[in-house]
Amino acid sequence: MSDSTPILIGAGQITQRDTPPDAAREPIELMREAALRAADDARLPRTALPEVDSISVVNVLSWPYANAPRLLAERLGAAPREELYTAVGGNTPQWLVNETAARIADGRVGLALLAGAEAVHSVVRARKGGVALRWTTQSAAAPRTVGDGRPGSSEHEAAHGFVLPVQIYPLFENALRARAGRGIAEHARVLGGLCASLAEVARDNPFAWFRTPRTADEIATVGEQNRMISFPYPKLMNSILDVDQGAAVLMTSVGEAKRRGVPRDRWVFLQGFADAHDHWHVSDRVDYASSPAIAACARRALEMAGTRIEDVSFLDVYSCFPSAVQIGRDALGIAADDPRPLTVTGGLAAFGGPGSNYSMHAIATMLDLLRATPGTRGLVTALGWYVTKHAVGVYGTEPGPAPWPPGDAGLQPELDALPHPPLELGPEGPATIETYTVSHGRDGTPERGLVIGRLDDGRRFLATVDGDRATLEALEQREAVGLRGRARTDGMGLGRFAPG
Repeated sequence: MSDSTPILIGAGQITQRDTPPDAAREPIELMREAALRAADDARLPRTALPEVDSISVVNVLSWPYANAPRLLAERLGAAPREELYTAVGGNTPQWLVNETAARIADGRVGLALLAGAEAVHSVVRARKGGVALRWTTQSAAAPRTVGDGRPGSSEHEAAHGFVLPVQIYPLFENALRARAGRGIAEHARVLGGLCASLAEVARDNPFAWFRTPRTADEIATVGEQNRMISFPYPKLMNSILDVDQGAAVLMTSVGEAKRRGVPRDRWVFLQGFADAHDHWHVSDRVDYASSPAIAACARRALEMAGTRIEDVSFLDVYSCFPSAVQIGRDALGIAADDPRPLTVTGGLAAFGGPGSNYSMHAIATMLDLLRATPGTRGLVTALGWYVTKHAVGVYGTEPGPAPWPPGDAGLQPELDALPHPPLELGPEGPATIETYTVSHGRDGTPERGLVIGRLDDGRRFLATVDGDRATLEALEQREAVGLRGRARTDGMGLGRFAPG
């Protein structure tokens, strides 16, 4: 390894619980505390933090900072050469690590801080209690934004209601069930077991929001405390955003770590990495049970690290919803019965889903695990929007075989060239459901059916479901992937699908 080789040297996490809203720390203070803990973890004096020359902040959803990187720098007494703020997306923490490593390797960055935090829990409680939060407001100029900031849905998708993650990830799930050939009840049990296995990891994680494990039956059984959100996901299968959590990592080069006296046992190497996206819009995907981009990123990252997925000891597969876990697992080539846990934190439904910053916690946790077992490797997958944009990192306590900086992987042109069905904006005629979901109200009543379908000539279309409550309930009681019906376009130019 050369002195320019990038390494991660410190990580810090904080979870704020049971704090009255008027005493709760705002997101920027959670980031500051996470940064201080990262310095401690690196065995650096906290006085080193003002010396960082790069500060990157993951997009904050819970509080409207004008310039979060600038504010964090001020709170730390730093004046970095670069202040970066990411676009929205759960892929961004791992993407930031990948990008920062490249800038360190070519000498543009000496000591970098990556941080993010959310305080949705305190904001929601303050609003409910009529408490005015006296958190920071700024008049600073907007920061430099990095990452792919395109909206996750097209106008056509949004017009049909294909907008929220709770509406879109169930579309993937129902496609996965149909591909597996399982009945609805059987698949619910499988999902309950998958989610319970993730929550089991959260039990031993002091930073997890929910540390009491739930059984597979508890998670899979719909009831008053576990209402159906969008079929087939009851509440306990959904990512939990109502958390106050922050995480940060420190990165530098081998040479700078030596100069600063960072002990060798704190160093963790990014041995392999890759970034790419699938066909951007959900309506353009190759199918709804796979991710060619995750598979391509994983191949590239593992090849760069000189290892195989079978030889990776620790995994964190992005887990906003069960379908994301299964698609990621399958793309990595991991068998469903593999004994390795698929998360190091407990997953977004149990550990918590702090906006776009979840994977920063996964990376921070990965550092601890790898240092405790030198010579092992860990792999993190991170994704944004709707299994759309992806970042993968392979980590280890030893340098990988690939020299820095690595060459361009060239993944995106190949992925962009993958064929997909043409989208018909004004469908008419006999049709078949390709995948679907049914959204429920807060009282558990089915309210709206969403369909991605195929006309008989293979063209794909989007539609809502024609019919009453009984029609929607029937879609949840039998396998509706492959169900025949008729598509039409209504007077608003929107697709409609009538089963039968």
